[in-house]
Order: sequence, then C-alpha cells, then structure tokens
Amino acid sequence: MIPKDTSQSTVQKSFFDLTKKFQVILMNSDPDFAVEIANLNKTYDVKNGEPKRALKDINLSIPRGSFFGLLGPNGAGKSTLINIMAGLVIKTSGHVRVWGYDIERDMRQARSAIGVVPQELNIDPFFSPREILEVQAGLYGVPKKHRRTDEILKAVHLIDKSDAYTRALSGGMRRRLLIAKAMVHSPPVLVLDEPTAGVDVELRQQLWAQLRELREMGTTILLTTHYLEEAESLCDTIAIINNGELVTCQPTREILKSFDRKDIIITVSRPLDCLPEQLKVFDAEIQNDRDIVFRIKSSDSGIERVISAVAESGLGISDITTQESDLEDIFLLLTRDEPK
Repeated sequence: MIPKDTSQSTVQKSFFDLTKKFQVILMNSDPDFAVEIANLNKTYDVKNGEPKRALKDINLSIPRGSFFGLLGPNGAGKSTLINIMAGLVIKTSGHVRVWGYDIERDMRQARSAIGVVPQELNIDPFFSPREILEVQAGLYGVPKKHRRTDEILKAVHLIDKSDAYTRALSGGMRRRLLIAKAMVHSPPVLVLDEPTAGVDVELRQQLWAQLRELREMGTTILLTTHYLEEAESLCDTIAIINNGELVTCQPTREILKSFDRKDIIITVSRPLDCLPEQLKVFDAEIQNDRDIVFRIKSSDSGIERVISAVAESGLGISDITTQESDLEDIFLLLTRDEPK
C-alpha cells in the first residue's frame, strides 16, 4: 500500500473540498456513466496509400467515479480515442458523450467536463507554473474567486517552484505540472495518457496517492500506461485495445480470474535432455536444463500430483516455485498478432 504524506493532508483536504464544490457548480447532475462511447470509428486518409482505420466500432461505458485502465501496445489507437474525447481529433462516425454531454452537440460542456494529461510535455518554457495555471483557468472561464492555483501547486509538490521558469524544472516536475494544468477547472473526468513516463519511483507513488484521493472524492480517472503492474493495482476496470479494436473490457479481478493458470517450476538435481515418461502426461516443458515448468489451472490442487510424479521419475528436487498469471501475461496473450 502506498503511504500517504501526512504533511500534505491539510492542503489536500482544502484542495479536494474546493474541487468538489466547483464540480457541483460546473455540472448540473451526475450521469450514470462518466464516458459513453458507441460504435466509434476513426479513419485517417493516407497520401498515396489506403486509408488507415485507427478505431473500429469501439463501444465503451466508463462508470462514474471509477479508476479505468485503457491498455494496448503502441499504435493500438489509445491516443486517438483520448484525443477524440478531448475534441482534438474529429471522429469518422459513432457517438461519444463525456459526463452526459455529446462531444459535438454539447461541445463546450463536454470539454469543460474533461481534463487531459498528454504524453508530450506541452508547457511554455518562459512561463512560471503559477502563470501557466492562471492562464489555463482563464481559458476555461474559471472565475477568480474559484481559482485555487496555490492549492493545486501544493498538492503536486510544486509550490516552492511556483515562480520559476518552467524551463528550469526537471522532467518529473514538468510531468506534475501537466497534471496540475489539467485540474485547474476541476473536471469530473481526468484522463492521463502515460503520466508516469520518465518519473522516478518515489514521485510515481506520490502521484498515485494523490490520484487515489481524487478518485475517492468522485473524480473519474481514465489511465493509459505501459506499467502493467500499476494498472493491475490501481484500476478497478480494464479495457484492452489492439489494432483499433476492443479486445476485452472487464473488471480487473474478472480478467485475472478468466485466465486460470498457474506455473509450477521445479528445479531438479541433474540436467535433462527430455522429459521422463511419467511427466509427459502433464502440460510441461524443460527450461534451462534443470527447470521443468508445469502449467496447471490455478483452481486445480494438482501440485501434489506433480511433485509425486517428479519423485516417481527418480529426479531429485532442488527447488519449487509457483507463478500465477498476472496482467502482463494476459496482455501479451490478448495483443499477440497472429502470424500471417
């Protein structure tokens, strides 16, 4: 569990109270789903080539207040999907609603309901963090009495750099500033596109602690990341997209349960050229001469049978380890391209 920074608790309480108040002012009512996507398609015209379909009939419903993970390999269509939600890319067909607002018919309200933290560090190097947040708040029409620039800067641990040029900030500080910039108008939906890329472990833990508290206050968080262990730990629902198509969308626990597999690795006392006859009845293979990997169902209590069979084959056992399927295994399995 990520420890909380108690020295920031008062600041964060004030910050989240103001966030909640402004969300009530901004939004009339809370919809059942923070984001609704129906039959979404995006096709890019390619000069001197065939059009490229980046998204193919995507259907997603992201519950209000959830921590939602959107995963996929590079080029799968994740950024295109996010940019359509934010109004930066025009969809080819389909419907997208953010906090109940159609992104085309209710453009102003939909864009006010979402804050996006992009992969790129798109920050003016000649502005200070305070100036950047003030300008951003002005662009969103946030009244001065509702602005909480200092509270946000304290929450992301940048208050001591509030008047420095951003060109003098480290990469991690700039990443935090991007998150602060996305939060100035207190959006009920916060989208983070690879937010911890290039961020050290300690800062990553601080960011996740703050995002968890934001989620607890009712903010819906949509996360894309290549750190699959983070997605497994943080997200209550995960969607995987590959080649523009939605491969799966399930609660994280259900995805992990659906791949009911456990590997038992038994290290034997002597090198092996082939499996003994007694072990060929199992789904097993030799690795590194002395390691035999047995694949069984996690729900199966067959480890005793495996150990007994190894002993009956006359092999001495030096070590036994087990590995449950994790999100990385599932991700690789679901996004593996079939050979052409």
